[in-house]
Amino acid sequence: MTIKIVTIGVYGFDEEGFFQALQDAGVDTFCDVRWRRGLRGAQYAFANSQRLQDRLAEQGIRYLHRRDLAPPPAIRQQQAAADKANKIPRRQRAKLGDAFTTAYRHEVLDSFDPRSLLADLPPGARVVALFCVEGQPAACHRSLLARKLQDELNLEVEHILPA
Repeated sequence: MTIKIVTIGVYGFDEEGFFQALQDAGVDTFCDVRWRRGLRGAQYAFANSQRLQDRLAEQGIRYLHRRDLAPPPAIRQQQAAADKANKIPRRQRAKLGDAFTTAYRHEVLDSFDPRSLLADLPPGARVVALFCVEGQPAACHRSLLARKLQDELNLEVEHILPA
């Protein structure tokens, strides 16, 4: 069985566009790699955990949460400090900082066995979406995770971007 990895964030999508993008990509399994599964504000309320899970279920997409793949608060704080120092609003960040990238690789990815994610997938999974919030993959840890899956398991990776 060949598995394809897609990545998607919520920023930049509206609710219908987000779920349509998942359908268009053929996603059958949705892997939430956020530490906290809630967002502030009405614009992205559809990505709050329970609402998101309910809507995915309506579309026949299975949901999996892998908090162990999310950057812990201390690592996120490093990126927030870099964003503040560079006067970049979080939702407008184009790429991750070096300190965040190094810390995430060291504290999360070095001990992550990509086969453990495959083992967690439900039978028949073919297109797996890695989900976090940032609109641009380079601004999010999901791109680092996807790269590790691509490099170590030779999986195809595609990044879904807002229009």
